[in-house]
Amino acid sequence: MVNTSSSPHRAALLASAVALLGALTACGGADGTATAPRPTTPATQDRTTSPPSASPSERATPTPTRPASSPSAAGAVEPTSRCRTAELRAEVGRMDPGAGQRNFPIVLTNASARTCTVYGYPGAAFVDAAGRQLGPDPERAPGSPSRVTLAPGDSAWAGLSYSSPEISGARTARPAGLLVTPPDERKPIEVPWTAGAVPVSGNASTVRLTVFAPGSGP
Repeated sequence: MVNTSSSPHRAALLASAVALLGALTACGGADGTATAPRPTTPATQDRTTSPPSASPSERATPTPTRPASSPSAAGAVEPTSRCRTAELRAEVGRMDPGAGQRNFPIVLTNASARTCTVYGYPGAAFVDAAGRQLGPDPERAPGSPSRVTLAPGDSAWAGLSYSSPEISGARTARPAGLLVTPPDERKPIEVPWTAGAVPVSGNASTVRLTVFAPGSGP
């Protein structure tokens, strides 16, 4: 005789076992291992932490480098060099006539605040009011040049001479000025010419220059 009272009890046990197996399967991974929940990291979280910026008072201030000291210029003496055109004042001195000659001192005066020198012959040229040269360049008379040192305010002179046109019969012109160029310079100084006609061509029309000497005339 079959025991029918235990059948419902077995059915209940079988249903419980099936339900438990389903719960275990739902918690397992694909390979049957348990899967632990993963922590969630915000996408905006910066895992690299920078040290705080130093305040202006905490920042290191570089120490300025001082230039190497140079010898003091006090007491240094500037080497004496030739006088430049811009440092000089030019003038034509009073005529010194003699033996049919007309002689004039060309005077250069040091108008600067430094000492400078002149050496040799000046350049000279008579010009008209338009600046055109009258006659050929003067010739240099024989002489022995020497260096003339000019302190501020000192002068040196060179002689300019020619034969009197009334005696020589040379063709003449009346200049408006005389261009005087210091030795070894290119820029001249224009000096007004007030001594009348000068020879520009023909016999005995040569104008001559002498070397510089100290002073303002013979």
